[in-house]
Parts: sequence; C-alpha cells; structure tokens
Amino acid sequence: MHIEQRCWTEAAGWTVTRAPGDSMPPAQLVLFFGAREALTRPAVLDTLRSDYPAAQLLGCSTAGEICETTVADGSIVATAIHFDSTRVRTACHTLAAAGDSRSVGERLARDLVGDGLVHVFVLAEGLQVNGSDLVEGMRRGLPADVGVTGGLAGDGARFEHTMVSYGDQLTEGAVAAVGFYGDRLRIGYGSLGGWDSFGPDRLITRAEANVLYELDGESALELYKTYLGPHAAELPASGLLFPLSLRGENGEQRVVRTILGIDEQAGSLTFAGDIPQGGHARLMKANVDRLIDGAHGAATACYERVGSATPDLAILISCVGRKLVLKMRTEEEVESVREVLGEATVLSGFYSYGEIAPFAVSGKCELHNQTMTITTFAER
Repeated sequence: MHIEQRCWTEAAGWTVTRAPGDSMPPAQLVLFFGAREALTRPAVLDTLRSDYPAAQLLGCSTAGEICETTVADGSIVATAIHFDSTRVRTACHTLAAAGDSRSVGERLARDLVGDGLVHVFVLAEGLQVNGSDLVEGMRRGLPADVGVTGGLAGDGARFEHTMVSYGDQLTEGAVAAVGFYGDRLRIGYGSLGGWDSFGPDRLITRAEANVLYELDGESALELYKTYLGPHAAELPASGLLFPLSLRGENGEQRVVRTILGIDEQAGSLTFAGDIPQGGHARLMKANVDRLIDGAHGAATACYERVGSATPDLAILISCVGRKLVLKMRTEEEVESVREVLGEATVLSGFYSYGEIAPFAVSGKCELHNQTMTITTFAER
C-alpha cells in the first residue's frame, strides 16, 4: 500500500504532510474530510481531481479535521491510496427523508456486494439521516462477515448543513460508501467512549424512531432542560455535552446517543439514531481523562483484531461532543492513538455527528455517538 497525504488551509493552500517512501503509483482512492466552507471552493477539489485522475474521490464536511496528530478547523485533509492487491468500488444514494435511511443502506449494500468484498466504509450526511436505520439496512444487504465502519458528516457546532462528496458532486442529503475487495487487506476497528453516567435510569415511555418524546411519562425536552440548567439555552449544541446512554428492553449492550435537534412545540428531542421505546435512558457527562483513555483503548482494539500488525493507515472518526469537551486537550486523544499505532501509520480523519462501527464483543455493527472510532488498513 502506498499513501500520500496532504492538507489544505486558506493561508498555505495544499501542502503534502506525508509522502510515500518511494514514487507514488496512481491512486485508486482519495478520502478527504474538510470544513464545509473549504469544500465549497471549486478550485480546492479541482486540484484533487487533477492530481489523482484515476482515483475515486469520497469525502464529507466535518466538525474538525485530523491530519496526523494535528486537529484543525477550516482545513481539508486528503489521503490518496494506491493498493497493491486490493480493489475498490464506490456507490452513492440520495436521502430524501430520515425514513429512507434503511432503504438507502440496503441499496448501497446491493451496489457493493461482490466477490472478495471484505469491508465497507461509509460516509453519510449528518442531520437528516437515521443512522441506526442506515446501518440496519446495510447489515441486511451485506454478508455477515463483511464489516462496516464510517461516520456522519459534520458542520462544526452549527447543525445547519452537512455535505458528502462523491465523484464530482458535493451535495446535501447524500450517503456514499466504498467497498474493499481482496484477500490481502487486513482491517482493524475499535470504538470506545469514556463518558460517566449520572442520575437514575429513566423509562422511555414515548419514542418514535430517533425522536424522543417522554421519559417516565414526562416531557423529555423539559426534563433534559432541568438537568442542563444554564446550558439549556444553547440547545441543541449544548446537548453534545450531555449525551444519553441507552439500554434496550432486553438489556442488550448500551449505546450512546447525542442530540441533533429539538422541537419546542412537541417537547421532543431528535437523536442521530433510534431511541427504543420501552428501554431505559440515563444522562452522561464528560470525564476528560477517560475520553482520552477511550481513544487509546480504541486504537488498542484495532491492534488486537489484526494480530498486532502495524497498520499502514488509520481513519479516526471522533464525535464533535468530545472536541467541545476536550477543548485545548483535543489533540491529546489523537496523540494517544499515535502512541499505540506508531509513527509508521498515517493518521487521517474528522470530528463527526455520529460514528459507525461493530461492537467489540458481539461484532454487530451499530451507530455510536460520543466515541472515538478507528478503522485501520494494512495489506499483507
């Protein structure tokens, strides 16, 4: 595998930050992540298309960009990859409404299923999609031994517009994915949080899909505002600081959900993934040291999955809520990943509105929030 990485800033333009040790063969895939304002500059992406004419381009808007161990805002990080023994194929579908999420996932899966498929990496718009349904649709359409990782596009802490880029198109409402095919590609993944729960478990008495109306028979929004106190005036952005930990009716493994929007008239909260009526929810708050430890643990899980082989590339997708909490210490979670994976691994990624990865124990792919999710790639 040969990798070239470059970063764009308004002040410096495109700068190569990691070059291959030898001459770079034609790239088959370019993954790029950038601020919405930067991605909408036509000349910026024109350079990628010109410099990598044979590559399939896939990218999205972000809530922060990761280039090696640097976390930036307003930039673009692009990673060009030439595989020696792996084929790639991309697909994209438009999401008309949240209710289309499962069918879009199924269509993407059908487009990518083929001989030798070992993994799918997906990028989805971050505001309208029901991430749980999207993942469920992909699980239905893919073989059981094919893993799925990826994330939801971001827009800083504004929650106004998110964008996905596929080929020559940069659009809102899109979900795009790339399939990897071949028997020499080794994929590792890990996803961990680091938040502390507080307060009692509350029964989810009314919820529809990813919209929560009532907890213990009371307005979910009003109860949430009570817990947030002065932070309530800053909803939905302040909700990133206090996600929910969910436990389903059957007591299955907890997942974390973060707020995407509120409806004052309905008294409801809209989340990135499904809220199970009849399950239980508990509020969470940040523990900075545990967040950084969670990133370290996610990187360790990647190593364990592939037998401690040093990866060539790691794609880091961390939640915007973690970035808002960590503030000046944000780069520490990326540096903790570097400590585990080593200097030889190229690091790229972004801060998202949701992360997609299998559970470590069950292997079942799920939408996560407030985690550091890592996907590693190596050809052996």
